[in-house]
Amino acid sequence: VPATRFGGLIFTAGMTSRKNGVLILSGKVRAEEPLEHYRDAVEQAASNALIAAQGRLQPGESIRQILQLMVYVNAEQGFQLHSKLADFATEYLCGELGEAGVAARAALGVASLPGEAPVEIQIICAAG
Repeated sequence: VPATRFGGLIFTAGMTSRKNGVLILSGKVRAEEPLEHYRDAVEQAASNALIAAQGRLQPGESIRQILQLMVYVNAEQGFQLHSKLADFATEYLCGELGEAGVAARAALGVASLPGEAPVEIQIICAAG
């Protein structure tokens, strides 16, 4: 399922940068590629996670706070700017939610992701 809820907490599944069911970018994140090359993919994955979380809201509720942001990076060997890519997700969430978009976060390099997606994003948030 895209998201589950327990009390006031919403947990999303990992979301890739799919738009209308198709990845907007695929392949490993490469050290020699400018980070901006990956911005749209990170923002799309963050948007998909936020939409999944919002789908678990009850009438009249909103996302009160993103509590945790996990950014998985399908990085080639030697890539070291995981947190800089995660900044794109934080910026997107803050643009959508203001200060409620600021979260504790981790940016992790992984060997592969589904469909050879460059990033996958998972959030935990508080609803109310």
